[in-house]
Amino acid sequence: MRPDQNQLRALAAAAGGTGSAEVLADRPEGTVLRLGEVVVKQHATRTDPADLSRRLAAASALPDVMVASLGVPAGWAVAAPGVAALGDRVATLWPAGTPVDPARPDDVPWTAAAELLARLHVASPAPGLPPHGGHARARRALDRLSTTPGIGRADADAVTHAWSLLPHWLTGFPGQPGKPDLVGLSLHLTHGDWHLGQLLRVDRAWRLIDVDDLGVGDPVWDLARPASWFALGLLAPDTWAEFLDTYRAAGGPAVPPTGDPWPALDLPARTLTVQAAAQGLVKAAREEREPDEVELLLVESCRRMAAVAMLPGTP
Repeated sequence: MRPDQNQLRALAAAAGGTGSAEVLADRPEGTVLRLGEVVVKQHATRTDPADLSRRLAAASALPDVMVASLGVPAGWAVAAPGVAALGDRVATLWPAGTPVDPARPDDVPWTAAAELLARLHVASPAPGLPPHGGHARARRALDRLSTTPGIGRADADAVTHAWSLLPHWLTGFPGQPGKPDLVGLSLHLTHGDWHLGQLLRVDRAWRLIDVDDLGVGDPVWDLARPASWFALGLLAPDTWAEFLDTYRAAGGPAVPPTGDPWPALDLPARTLTVQAAAQGLVKAAREEREPDEVELLLVESCRRMAAVAMLPGTP
């Protein structure tokens, strides 16, 4: 176990974790480690402790929607309320739970996910909560596309071209990464990086996890990824309809309560498709392999976007 993982294990043990450590994720952005019933997450170096603390408080205020963090054990350095200081990184602690099993697609709790997102979106954002981080995450994916060696130039160019056609209010102002123009948008509490991996079953109930991108913004961002999957044929029409109908019935504000949802969903879904294509190419290059079937499908979708007429609202 690397030295930083040993430190994470010690932090989890101080919070009550026991047994053998299991590394759940180990990426340049950070490491997630489980020790018994405690999970410790090391956050990216770019993480602002004060913003992360505000996001933790927002999640804790919604116990029927999000998993609340465990706080920092006594004797450990505190970077901000609820945030542990670990050298040049910060970490947070969480109760362990049961994630969605990707090998059992029929068991995915789409109805619970839709209800949780709707409840999140209708909650009042706390004062001082930053914008959600989805826009910045998308920009980082495109930045990595241009700096990661081993990616085929034709594929990278197709994804970059599709990105260039998206409106600035989706991708952020030039020179201000992740600072979208929010004027005229519907502002709600938004997860910012919702996907099936952000669902966790804790105490026999499904909850949302991961506060890194939680903030104020247009809630349609949280529906954009499943909308993209549906558009690409990766999500069955009946499943998409069930998810959308449940979200609407629960009062979700991201799309109109009736009628065609695609005027609201189209551009955000395109943005998440481009982001996923960039992430897929980077992942394949880092693993020194050719892009797989889904990754190639995402790139081809970017080519189709560029082949169609300019998108509505393109500056």
